[in-house]
Amino acid sequence: MGSRTEVLKLFRTLHRTRQQVFKNDARALEAARQKINEEFRNNQNETSSERIAELMKIGSDVEVLLRTSVIQGLHSGSDRLLLIPRKDLLLDNIPYCDTPTQKL
Repeated sequence: MGSRTEVLKLFRTLHRTRQQVFKNDARALEAARQKINEEFRNNQNETSSERIAELMKIGSDVEVLLRTSVIQGLHSGSDRLLLIPRKDLLLDNIPYCDTPTQKL
């Protein structure tokens, strides 16, 4: 029973991530919703605990990839693309240090 709740938790997490990543893009939101639902529906009768664990790992990896790597872009002209980064994608700018550090 514990694995069922974990699967449902992953399902909800993927949908929440989808809503954040593809906000204001109805076409991408719908495509991601259909793909998530299709993958879970295709594997709903899986009984092997090893296979379920493997699928859970894949789902978790996909969620991390969506959250950390996908960025939205809008066409703002014939040859321009306006990127819209989310706050969790922006990292602190670490200045480059030209002098090597000494090893102890």
